[in-house]
Amino acid sequence: MDTIMKTYTLSVAGVERELSLFPVGEGSYIAGFLMMGDVELTICCARELLKLCPDYDYIVTPETKSIPLAMEMARQRGDDAYVVARKQIKLYMRNTIKAEVKSITTQEHQNLYLDGKDADMINGKRVLIIDDVISTGNSLAAVESLVKAAGSVIVGRAAVLAEGDAALRGDIIFLERLPLFSAEEVEEAEKADG
Repeated sequence: MDTIMKTYTLSVAGVERELSLFPVGEGSYIAGFLMMGDVELTICCARELLKLCPDYDYIVTPETKSIPLAMEMARQRGDDAYVVARKQIKLYMRNTIKAEVKSITTQEHQNLYLDGKDADMINGKRVLIIDDVISTGNSLAAVESLVKAAGSVIVGRAAVLAEGDAALRGDIIFLERLPLFSAEEVEEAEKADG
């Protein structure tokens, strides 16, 4: 079962996409949502999220998949800057802040880093944390840790999709719920297509 199985039709922000299902552990599948390279999807989702989000000074987002969303939200709102929590320390980064994260899509522990220059910029400011998908909440918690360490006030947490039980959380803003799929559901769908 290491191959792509079936697809899930997602409708979000007035746009429809077919998402391939991928295995993520014993008997579970997720729908692969990728905004990178999809200009229409990114523009539409940014527009709809901005309608729901509270006022903020800066957007902070984890690297990599949500960067186009953060950039487009900042562009549509007329912001001068947004901040990216990086997966690696780059040569230009100084006085970095570090947080550990385990994501459902990477299946391993990673670190996120906030450049000291960015930490200074958001210190004492109202921050909106943006991601493409919130699932386990681990990436979100890591970004929250960085933002709090920088002395910022978190005014909101937003994503295009809330996956699985994340949709039950009362502390996040999202456009659509993305279900998780069991191996049985995928096998039944394959037989039905069959």
